[in-house]
Amino acid sequence: MRIGDMVRVSLSNLWKRKVRTLLTVTGVVVGTCAIVVMISLGLGMQKTMQESLAQMGDLTIISIYNYQANPDAAPLDDEALKKIREMEHVAVVTPSYDPENWGFCTIKSGKYQYDSGIVGVDMSALAALGYELQEGELPQPNEQGNYDGIVLFSSESVYNFRNPKKNNGFFMGGMGSSSGEEPPVNVLEDKLEIVINKTEESSKKQPTYKVTCPGILMTDWSKQPSPYSVFMDVNYMRKLEQEYKKLNGIKEDQNKKFAYQTVIVKVTDMKYVAEVEDAIKAMGYTNTNSMESIRKPLEEQSRQQQMIFGGLGAISLFVAALGITNTMIMSIYERTREIGVMKVLGCVVGDIRTMFLMEAGTIGFIGGVIGLGISYLLSFLINTFGGGSGGNINTIGGMGIGGVSIIPWWLALGALVFATMVGLVSGFSPANRAVKISALTAIRQE
Repeated sequence: MRIGDMVRVSLSNLWKRKVRTLLTVTGVVVGTCAIVVMISLGLGMQKTMQESLAQMGDLTIISIYNYQANPDAAPLDDEALKKIREMEHVAVVTPSYDPENWGFCTIKSGKYQYDSGIVGVDMSALAALGYELQEGELPQPNEQGNYDGIVLFSSESVYNFRNPKKNNGFFMGGMGSSSGEEPPVNVLEDKLEIVINKTEESSKKQPTYKVTCPGILMTDWSKQPSPYSVFMDVNYMRKLEQEYKKLNGIKEDQNKKFAYQTVIVKVTDMKYVAEVEDAIKAMGYTNTNSMESIRKPLEEQSRQQQMIFGGLGAISLFVAALGITNTMIMSIYERTREIGVMKVLGCVVGDIRTMFLMEAGTIGFIGGVIGLGISYLLSFLINTFGGGSGGNINTIGGMGIGGVSIIPWWLALGALVFATMVGLVSGFSPANRAVKISALTAIRQE
């Protein structure tokens, strides 16, 4: 029997028993909808969870804190940072360096001066760390290939210039941005210079260096380090600190090894954070922190909920599979004589099995297609109306989980294939039963 003939006979037999076929298909539709919608809600919850965590901070960031450092570990210096950069899956590494001598320099522009916070960072890492600009551009290395003479102000720190001859106070105390006032200095255009500060005991002339500010960073408290002050390249900052010590006759302790107190590591992908963090701890830097400690329990909870949702849907589809099996067995009883005639006429036994499997698979496929279409409709309705005024339909751990139903292509394709396979598996036993019927017995049966 040709494939076309088997398809035609299978569809004809299903059509002859329209009510039974419709009821069986309905069972598959309900099962498919249950699986797809339940899993889509789980995926929506997982996405919302990740978005909520992302608002708290970059999920690919690992912070290394060197306070109370392990005495057996190597100093967290430039050599250690080089080894961390060479680790697999590490994108960029930057120290967050607070100056050893607070107030070692002052940034001046005309009659105004900035003597608030300065943080040393690796300027080349800022783009990869996702810092955004309010104006201007991120710094580029100079002709010498370094970032000497470059500073970056934030949208808050530009208001911390003060006129020391007037009330000896801050211009706006960092609040100018919220009041709509203009900052006293246009750091992108006005001339800026760094003056190395000296103590009262020093009589030497204060060194002065011209600096430029190519851009103003958006203040983002979720970033590490947060751009609330002024960024300066860490190597340039350490050079200026040496100038400060030289100017003020400060001798360094030769027995004290230099080490950064805070280092920020960005991983290429969220899934590698735990692996990289373990590698850093293996180096002896055990005081680390990342969003992994929060994300992992929530993700595990989300995965468990997806399994529960999927299990509920699978139960519905299992009931539908029983319906398909029952339909095919009833069909065999009703068509016993037809099966006998086909055998007497020389029909290959395997073709009879294929025909019944084709009927069962068709029921599963049609139910899967209709169920998938209804699932997309339900997903649309849930996303549009299910969240209410707050946009949330559930809560996990006190965190709002959005009314978001996500049906990715792999879920749609998987549901369709799964529904078809359920039909085929359910029809396998009845199909084998059909081919075992004796031809003579079948022909004599009324």
